[in-house]
Amino acid sequence: MNKDNIAVGLDIGTTKIVVMIGKKNEYGKLEILGTGKSKSLGVHRGVVNNITQTIQSIQQAILEAESDSGYKINDVVVGIAGQHIRSIQHSDYISRSNADEVIDEEDIDALIGQVHKLAMLPGEEIIHVLPQEFKVDGQAEIKEPIGMYGGRLESSFHVVVGQAASIRNLGRCVKSAGLELSGLTLEPLASADAVLSQEEKEAGVALIDIGGGTTDLAIFKDGIIRHTAVIPFGGNVITEDIKEGCSIIEKQAELLKVRFGSAWPGENKDNEIVSIPGLRGREPKEISLKNLSKIIHARVVEIVEQVYSEIKLYGHEDPKRKLIAGIVLTGGGAQLQHIKQLVEYITGMDTRIGYPNEHLAGNSSEELSSPLYATAVGLVMNSIRNNTKSAIPLVEMKKEEQVIARETVNEEKIEEEKVVEKRQPESTESRIKKSFFDKYIDKIKEFLDNAE
Repeated sequence: MNKDNIAVGLDIGTTKIVVMIGKKNEYGKLEILGTGKSKSLGVHRGVVNNITQTIQSIQQAILEAESDSGYKINDVVVGIAGQHIRSIQHSDYISRSNADEVIDEEDIDALIGQVHKLAMLPGEEIIHVLPQEFKVDGQAEIKEPIGMYGGRLESSFHVVVGQAASIRNLGRCVKSAGLELSGLTLEPLASADAVLSQEEKEAGVALIDIGGGTTDLAIFKDGIIRHTAVIPFGGNVITEDIKEGCSIIEKQAELLKVRFGSAWPGENKDNEIVSIPGLRGREPKEISLKNLSKIIHARVVEIVEQVYSEIKLYGHEDPKRKLIAGIVLTGGGAQLQHIKQLVEYITGMDTRIGYPNEHLAGNSSEELSSPLYATAVGLVMNSIRNNTKSAIPLVEMKKEEQVIARETVNEEKIEEEKVVEKRQPESTESRIKKSFFDKYIDKIKEFLDNAE
């Protein structure tokens, strides 16, 4: 029976929680079967600070996605962000006992195992270990060392580190919402999958994902991730400033920002005014759009300058590290008027807005190709790569329950053997990501089981 590989991504953001169910169509594009969205309560700057509210928000989004798609969700790939995320560059090597044998997967696992022994700050854990380039006996710039001869194998790694407690709290919320965790991905990496082309990653590009609570940065060069950072400011601080500056309530401030907000004050004339209804019988308030854009401009400049200092830290002025493709903006904050021009003005780099529509099937709704959904689309793509059957049609569920009752242990063994035979050899990079994530997710599952 040919079953589709149904993938599910769960984006737990500071302002919204999005659940997206999708599969690959016959053209290799992503077909979205259903989405669910709920207001995110209990998350502050990308970190869970109220478990009960977060679980309720996840369950609400899950129910909406299930009724929209007609599928029952079993497991999800979750995106992690938050101000506790940091990244480090690290180089390590191993000396092989027998240089006359070719380098195999075990050697690479041994090298990665060594990186995991790095001393971290108290309470921190390694989330991603991303190999960049390998060296074999001093020969540099090797992307695939398996099958080569050599005595010394070394590699430079991009290591992403985060607070163990924050990640476990995230796992706890997912489990308590009745779901299994099939994968964890750094949110800027998921957004990059959704909006960047391979050519851009090769040429050198900085992806800036402006979310509600955080702004995520991922820098690629020569097709390899070079730098990641999470800045603890996003669209919410802009809304907060409007609220304070104009003395209005948050809901009105958010609407003002979305409908009339601009990051470039020069675009508004002095006489452009918006009237806001007063609270409970009070007089309506009149707000000048020029003042509004001045408030937005000040905060956006601060966010962009922080991101730019991270790009400088990577060393983009070095000719070898030049980001030829410039900057790609995505996330809800990228929808702010004139933000592209402001970023180009501050950084002097080419900028475009990143839409996740490149990987979506042609019949997808226009709403899904908004920068707002870039992370969720990237997480679904990640889930497809994991080859998990994350959701099953509600109609099939009852049939499957009857079939399972009749199956014997022997039949299951035969199925397992078939699956093993079908497996194709994987590239070093994808295999490393999978093997490490399996271990990491097992670790989180074990922790959650013991906690109960």
